[in-house]
Amino acid sequence: MPSPTTEPTTSVEKSDRVHDLDHRPRVLLGKMGLDGHDRGVKLIARALRDSGIHVIYSGLWQTPRSLAISARDEDADVIAASMMSNSHLVLVPRLIDECRKVGRPDMVVNIGGIIPQEDVQTMKDAGVNRIYHTGTTMHEIIDGVREATKRYEPLTSDHSTAQLARNISLAHSGRTDQLKAVDPPRRKPAQVIGLTGSPGAGKSTLVAAMAGEAVRRGEKIAVIAFDPMSPITNGALLGDRLRVDFNAVDEGVFYRSLAISGEDYSTLGDIVELIGGAGFDKLIVETVGAGQNETRIRQHVDKTAVVVVPGMGDAVQMDKAGILEIADLFVVNKADFAGESKLVRELLDIAGNRKIYETIATQGKGIIDLLDALFD
Repeated sequence: MPSPTTEPTTSVEKSDRVHDLDHRPRVLLGKMGLDGHDRGVKLIARALRDSGIHVIYSGLWQTPRSLAISARDEDADVIAASMMSNSHLVLVPRLIDECRKVGRPDMVVNIGGIIPQEDVQTMKDAGVNRIYHTGTTMHEIIDGVREATKRYEPLTSDHSTAQLARNISLAHSGRTDQLKAVDPPRRKPAQVIGLTGSPGAGKSTLVAAMAGEAVRRGEKIAVIAFDPMSPITNGALLGDRLRVDFNAVDEGVFYRSLAISGEDYSTLGDIVELIGGAGFDKLIVETVGAGQNETRIRQHVDKTAVVVVPGMGDAVQMDKAGILEIADLFVVNKADFAGESKLVRELLDIAGNRKIYETIATQGKGIIDLLDALFD
């Protein structure tokens, strides 16, 4: 009898399998319909990351439209959607149609799941690129990603948001000559906010809550969310956008996930101007959150909010690291946690005239006051 193991059968050795391509592939993983199981897709996400791929996970309960918007804004090379609810003949053609409606009729769509053989040709006729059945290996999935990754070129689409997404890709990959060729409009948004803090502080949930509130007010808002690249494979898991309910906000929020090494925000200046030129006056930049010493973001934004959480180290420790020094205001998130009063008292000794806002992002508490303070 074989010995028990906790290793997933789909694991792959960490190795950069895409270093020879034009750019790091960007894969949007999505679960459409009523499929509420995410263990399998998370295994795939990690295996792709461990192969040097940038993986955007959009979460459960996605609709065809929300996936299409996400793929466009993220300028994904391929949508990899899984289906377990026997609705593939309805949802997949809708996904392809929604990609067309949001300005990306060229989007590559690969589908995995329990797909009956008699439905395969129907789905291919609808525009599906590849279909992965049960038993597909991770290496076959990686080959499909490689096949879908084409050289970055200016889009032929006349959809302004699709063009913005591609221009951000060009800027972030350092292709200034190609940007100059298309000459997109540029201007700085009226207000650029930086949100920083340690991992686990709830930055992404705060951003999602503020974005939702902005949409309810009828405002347009853009978000750039940075995540770290693997030091081994240069792959990345970009999971911040799953906190935003795009089934509700639809196109009211432009949300882009980007991977960087360390605190390399060298392309952010161009990206900020591209977003402003596309008509956004409000921009939130969420930092990598790689630790308590992340301070360089202040050079690129008008106002910096530092997010802290009870129980994650005292304020004196953070002040020594320098992160509290860059704050224009403080956010004590998860204010229902034990130790909240102690943390606020410590911050009061350090804050001077800077204000402290207490929030419970998961419940929406304090979000309106924080949003008003950031975009005054």
